[in-house]
Amino acid sequence: MATVRIMHPHSRGLTHGRFTKFFADTVNLLTAWNTARITRKELSRLSDRELEDIGLTRGDIRRIAAVSSAR
Repeated sequence: MATVRIMHPHSRGLTHGRFTKFFADTVNLLTAWNTARITRKELSRLSDRELEDIGLTRGDIRRIAAVSSAR
């Protein structure tokens, strides 16, 4: 005897709400990554003297970029 299994649209996989959250989370992650990348790039362009003027060292750049992207 053959049986038919009826799948409800929300019973499996990503539902509309979960997909929307996944998409929003992905956009937020990419935005944070890009913000950190831009911050690292801009701070790396500064001379050691300019970094010192704003109270930073080269070693601070990654930490500062991580903090700026977390906001």
